[in-house]
Amino acid sequence: MADILVLYYSRNGAVAQLARQIARGIGEVDGMAARLRCVPPVAAVTTTAAPPVPEDGAPYVEARDLEECAGLVVGSPTRFGNMAAPMKHWFDGLGAQWASGLLVGKPAAVFTSSSTMHGGQESTLLTMMVPLLHHGCVIVGIPFTEPRLSTTRTGGTPYGASHVGGAEDDPRPSEDEAHLARALGRRVATIAGKLA
Repeated sequence: MADILVLYYSRNGAVAQLARQIARGIGEVDGMAARLRCVPPVAAVTTTAAPPVPEDGAPYVEARDLEECAGLVVGSPTRFGNMAAPMKHWFDGLGAQWASGLLVGKPAAVFTSSSTMHGGQESTLLTMMVPLLHHGCVIVGIPFTEPRLSTTRTGGTPYGASHVGGAEDDPRPSEDEAHLARALGRRVATIAGKLA
């Protein structure tokens, strides 16, 4: 069984819910399993240390998660058209993995969530791809052979899975968003199997 790392930062639960849908899609591919992990929050000034294990949700990512994965899917909320600081902080700490070529040739995809329809989702997805390209990953998106990509009235882009929270900031993905997230998970897992 090969693992696909589904790594995310989630502030209000929407990105975490998309991560679970992606994990479901990965699990639908024979010989593949999802390994859900999150990145810890960061702060400019810290008075107390964060607990070594989150109170709920996925465990924090460790170096061995990257070493052992056959592919990865990375998710972050949209912050002014870019990834959230905790995800950027995690990427910034991967110098040793970059130097060793640890991720070269592994398939990778991205996902995000925003409160508004035009909240910068596509630029967030594109900017999350940049460090993955520097690491030599094979970028995987959602092709238009997925019919819901052309009919969704909520989230979902060819650059990756996405969610729109709306005025109520609802963290639950719509039916289209969940379907496209599972499709992205299946696609990464399938490509990882072929590359192995």
